[in-house]
Amino acid sequence: MLVSTNWLSNYIDWNELSAAELAEKITRAGIEVDGIIDRSFGMENVVIGYVTDCVKHPEADKLHICQVDVGGEVTQIICGAPNIAAGQKVIVARPGATLPGGMKIKKAKLRGEESNGMICSLQELGIEGKLVPKAYAEGIYVLPAEAPAGESALSHLGLYDKVLEFDLTPNRSDALSMLGVAYEVGAILSKDVKLPSISYEVSSEKAQDFLKLTVESPEDNPMYVAKVVKNVKVAESPQWLQNTLMSAGIRPHNNIVDVTNYVLMEYGQPLHAFDYDRLATKEIVVRHADEGEKMVTLDQAERTLKSNQLVITNGKEPVALAGVMGGANSEVHEGTVTVVIESAYFAPGSVRQTSREIGLRSDASARFEKGVDPNRVAEAAERAAQLMAELAGGEVLEGSVVFDELDKTSERIILSPDYVNNRLGMKIPMDEMKSIMDRLQIPTEAINGQLVMDIPTRRQDLRIKEDMIEEIARLYGYDEIPKTLPVVESTPGGLTPYQAKRRIVRRFLEAAGLSQALTYSLASPKDAQAFALETAPVTTLLMPMSEERSVLRQSLIPHLLDAASYNIARRNESIALYETGSVFLGIEEDGLPKEVEHVAAVLTGKWVHHAWQAETKKVDFFVMKGIVEGLFEQLGLLERIQFTKTSVEGMHPGRTATVWLGDQSVGMIGQVHPTVQNQRDLQETYVMEMNLRVIMETAAGELFYEQVPRYPSMSRDIALVVDRNTSAANLQAIIKQAGGKLLKHVQLFDLYEGKNVEEGKKSLAFSLTYFDPERTLTDEEVVNTHNKVLDALTVQANAQLRS
Repeated sequence: MLVSTNWLSNYIDWNELSAAELAEKITRAGIEVDGIIDRSFGMENVVIGYVTDCVKHPEADKLHICQVDVGGEVTQIICGAPNIAAGQKVIVARPGATLPGGMKIKKAKLRGEESNGMICSLQELGIEGKLVPKAYAEGIYVLPAEAPAGESALSHLGLYDKVLEFDLTPNRSDALSMLGVAYEVGAILSKDVKLPSISYEVSSEKAQDFLKLTVESPEDNPMYVAKVVKNVKVAESPQWLQNTLMSAGIRPHNNIVDVTNYVLMEYGQPLHAFDYDRLATKEIVVRHADEGEKMVTLDQAERTLKSNQLVITNGKEPVALAGVMGGANSEVHEGTVTVVIESAYFAPGSVRQTSREIGLRSDASARFEKGVDPNRVAEAAERAAQLMAELAGGEVLEGSVVFDELDKTSERIILSPDYVNNRLGMKIPMDEMKSIMDRLQIPTEAINGQLVMDIPTRRQDLRIKEDMIEEIARLYGYDEIPKTLPVVESTPGGLTPYQAKRRIVRRFLEAAGLSQALTYSLASPKDAQAFALETAPVTTLLMPMSEERSVLRQSLIPHLLDAASYNIARRNESIALYETGSVFLGIEEDGLPKEVEHVAAVLTGKWVHHAWQAETKKVDFFVMKGIVEGLFEQLGLLERIQFTKTSVEGMHPGRTATVWLGDQSVGMIGQVHPTVQNQRDLQETYVMEMNLRVIMETAAGELFYEQVPRYPSMSRDIALVVDRNTSAANLQAIIKQAGGKLLKHVQLFDLYEGKNVEEGKKSLAFSLTYFDPERTLTDEEVVNTHNKVLDALTVQANAQLRS
């Protein structure tokens, strides 16, 4: 909302303050002023000129040599505007003037002819092109004939003005009008508001004899007022009206349309002017549109209507879209003689739905959506009739054509001063509270220690006691509210065990070299269940933003693969990402999706790349497996996990494993299937996903620490040839069982398949460490234990020592 301080002065005397001081007081009272616009931009030496003579420049087709009277002095100015002509009053920037944007005006020669200044358009004075009347949008602005040559053009255009830019919250619809702002400023400054005085001569003819009104949808249009004004002369508005509208961010059109826009900004009540003769039937019928009915609005767009949308018709066809925009078929034009002024109350919900469905939002719809003042609907029509009589020479017919079923009673709120003070933590006297209500011009009585307030209908935002407490607080002064701490027992903050473990997971994965990713919880139907550890009925959104984001995901992996593809397409070829987030597995008894937190990761490209040492290692299954093992070790659960080969759709059949925590499956790791990799433009890619909730809820065993050994250990390495299908984990378990107390550590360090190893076989090499914390082992003890290990491997796994 743009508030011209010059316009505001018509209703309230605020001028003992500067515009900056006024803005500060308004902001402190609850309406934020985003900025102050100085419409003059500090310009000076810009005057009104009279073009006494205008001829074409002999050396340029598009230039004219103008002789301009600037107040008793005639000066020559070269002008290139297409609409320049002799006999015009124009805006002249004299030499020495500075225009917005830093343009400095100097004497100059153009194609050999002297030019002493510049004839200006409104845009060159800093007025936006969208606000300039269409007749002057492509050239200079022509002032009225009565504009006095030599006087300040800035003063004549009302540019010595400061405009406050309000950032209104949705509830403060009352401040969407100049009168509403005046009431606000009056309350802040304890000043009276001067309302417009409405009076005009009335014709002997009656409006009811010229127009018939029928409202078929009173639930969406409980009040409709129509006034008829005859013998109007459609022309440019007077300069003061054009200036006022431009200061409010509205483009002037003609005196009839400009009056409706002026009253819109003054009262906050949208109006519309119909050409009476174009109505044809001399009848107005308000109804819901027929499904598929069409109309052309004032913006020349054809609209296809729905049956829930309210339209104004002439009894046959729509002539306006109620509360949003008028129709082109009833538009006021240069030949209009008789005007019908529409002022109505349209249900906010109806206007909001119509505006959203047709994709059109106007100044009128913005106000109807928030609710206009029921008691100003008729008054705004009277004000418009007065101005049309004054500015267009119209003859206002007696009375109005009215349909009225609108409830205009005010809201009554009873408030206890103790109730207010208890919530504000203050001690404001009742008299002070009543004084604040008086400043707000809210009729208030003190009855039996209570404040009884009748809320004016212009304040649609005041409905409950808490609203009134806010009014008292903001006008008494938010700065006056004492600063106190709550008197309650407090406890230090901390993380829950679950939160602490989740932090450990994230820190470990980041320390391991992975970067955290945050992806959408919404997926496409084809990706929703891909790679899922557990499938359930898919949860579909009722109103998705797109097909690609229409269901809730059941796995984190698809979006991580998307992130990897996105990075690789931008030449970032080594990717290590992880995510902790929720998956959604069907609907629970309370009607909400079952939400389970998972952790997932994706690796592709190079895991080690040391260019100086010429060392490079690509990501493989064991890199991912090592990360998972390290994570469980960090959580104290390493001894309780194991991996078993498995098959998962979308994963490589020979390089995928299930992760077991005890006897419960908690996730999977492996390589993405080559077909899926190709579809996503990925190279060899490995992923893992685990149920984080189950892992977090599994209690870790008690930690025990061992002393640094005082006695030496002894190591033995063995290379075993076994069937290709024999797992290293199985061999490691046999070794540990057979080694007994003396075997402290077993480490797999080599896998070999190829030359000198029989087809269908593989070689696995282990390092075994023997140790006793109480004494030094003898060679004989180690040999005996080691032989037991070899015998067990031969018997239980058919393993042979590789020679």
